[in-house]
Amino acid sequence: MLHDVSHEAMKSVTGEISLPRKDVDVLRRLAGDLASIAALPVHREKARLWTALNDLKSERPLVWINEICWNEMDVDGELTLQTEHPWARDQERGLRQTIYQWRHLPADMIVNDYLACPLAIEDSGWGIHEDVEVVKTDDSNEVVSRHFHKQICELEDLDKIAMPVVTHNVTETEARFQLMNSVYAGIMPVKKAGQSHVWFTPWDFLIRWWGIEEAMTDMYDRPELVHAAVERMVDAWMVEMDQFEAQGLLALDNNNTRVGSGGYGYVSSLPGTDYLPDHVKPHNMWGCSNAQIFSEVSPEMHWEFAIKHDLRWLKRWGLTYYGCCEPLDGKAEILKRIPNLRKVSVSPWCKSERAVSDLGGKYVLSRKPSPAILAEDNWHPDRARADLVKFMEATGGACHVELIMKDISTVRYKPQRLWEWSRIAMEVAEAYAK
Repeated sequence: MLHDVSHEAMKSVTGEISLPRKDVDVLRRLAGDLASIAALPVHREKARLWTALNDLKSERPLVWINEICWNEMDVDGELTLQTEHPWARDQERGLRQTIYQWRHLPADMIVNDYLACPLAIEDSGWGIHEDVEVVKTDDSNEVVSRHFHKQICELEDLDKIAMPVVTHNVTETEARFQLMNSVYAGIMPVKKAGQSHVWFTPWDFLIRWWGIEEAMTDMYDRPELVHAAVERMVDAWMVEMDQFEAQGLLALDNNNTRVGSGGYGYVSSLPGTDYLPDHVKPHNMWGCSNAQIFSEVSPEMHWEFAIKHDLRWLKRWGLTYYGCCEPLDGKAEILKRIPNLRKVSVSPWCKSERAVSDLGGKYVLSRKPSPAILAEDNWHPDRARADLVKFMEATGGACHVELIMKDISTVRYKPQRLWEWSRIAMEVAEAYAK
């Protein structure tokens, strides 16, 4: 959530902020371009298709692309920032990336007809920070290699994991909101946006503090320590979510919000009948979980040391998504124990036929084609198409599928590869319409 190492806090605007006229002009021009895109009727049709997919009444596979290596995507200056003020540059970056994706690799993306102003939510975090060495191969790329130093060795080390404290800086939120309204007045409306979908992943944090080999070994040698560690993490997340709920800081995610590691959350059963628009609660939303490090862990141990603990969290939500990079074929029996499970990740390392056989028809299969094909010396669009067709053929037309291209570390500074992948994926999706 907000203390995730990948989260970049929005810059503060509390106090007087003066933007150069040029900055305002750039932002208003880009917002005008975005407003024209958002007004297109195709977004309503896409929303209908996403809803049908997540209702398990899909009409065709849907395609979405995210986690893009933006440092390699610029063409003809489309992503080159022209503003000067740091706040304006953050705004400009987001606007340009959305417009760029719509122009070149839209697939089944949906563009909002408003601009979101995030609430200024502050979080004290877990009380423990990763001790890490970072190695980069490309200074412009945020994807790096990490070596983590151990901080959890004994049971008493779990006391380092603190219970988070959540606060809402109302003054900062209002300052952001007023500034955005003044910049975009008459072009696009601005809406305050609370915390929507929550990325719940205790094991992603634990291995940073514990070490991968050590954590895996301790499941055999010191299972009581592992159970206690996971419980501590779930406790912390539950305490945090209690505060989000109590303070009315949650926002719906049954829209074009990413759910889990997959696509959009449009679905007809949410927010449900027990819903107060001014006080969203977890049961009105999607939940998720994963244990990416458990790729080679048996189904029994995956249940015992991950999902069994996660159930306290997952039971809070209206619908749930499970998985990320870990292959989940062969683990259908433990997945079926998750309440309200609707989407399951089918990573590139899954055996497609087994995933389809065990999970197809019962859940949305969130298929992740390998992004490695975009990183090779030479681009092979025929292979990219064949990979998509092979998976769709395995489904026999009887499954509900989203094709999610993500984790794109590099396109070898040839963004046209990703543009073409988007076109190919949409052609395949249309070919397998029901």
